[in-house]
Amino acid sequence: METEFDVKITPGVLYDYMLYHTYTSAAGLLGSVVGALLVVVFFMGYGALFLIAGIVILVYLPWTLFIKSRRQYLANPAFKEPLHYLMNEEGVEVSQKGEVQSQKWEDMYKAVSTSRSLILYTSPVNASIFPKKDLGEKAAGVIEMISTHMPPKKVKIRS
Repeated sequence: METEFDVKITPGVLYDYMLYHTYTSAAGLLGSVVGALLVVVFFMGYGALFLIAGIVILVYLPWTLFIKSRRQYLANPAFKEPLHYLMNEEGVEVSQKGEVQSQKWEDMYKAVSTSRSLILYTSPVNASIFPKKDLGEKAAGVIEMISTHMPPKKVKIRS
């Protein structure tokens, strides 16, 4: 069984990935909790400084990730052209302009989904991003390939 598809990485796709990656980490969650607590403290009758600090903390991270996703898109020439993926029994192969890289299923770190993408982590910090809009009707086949070849505890994909 094989599945082939092309994806185009855009700033929006990168932003979606960065939001997921950041807000599922301890630091991202902690920042959100601290920001929310500062806003709550303001509503408990404390000074406006708590509200300002809470809003700055809650808005700062998404804004910087937005800027970073735009910068990363512009700085990486690989994002200008579509990436071609081939999933088969051995693993995942990605190619672009004649260059090919492969990774075996057993070396994959984890697979997750956001509302906009499927994300196949090849390490704790590196991933292949498959925008659902690019997958179209092939999304079910991609999810099946991932679920079939990776241990269930590594797969956190919601349809």
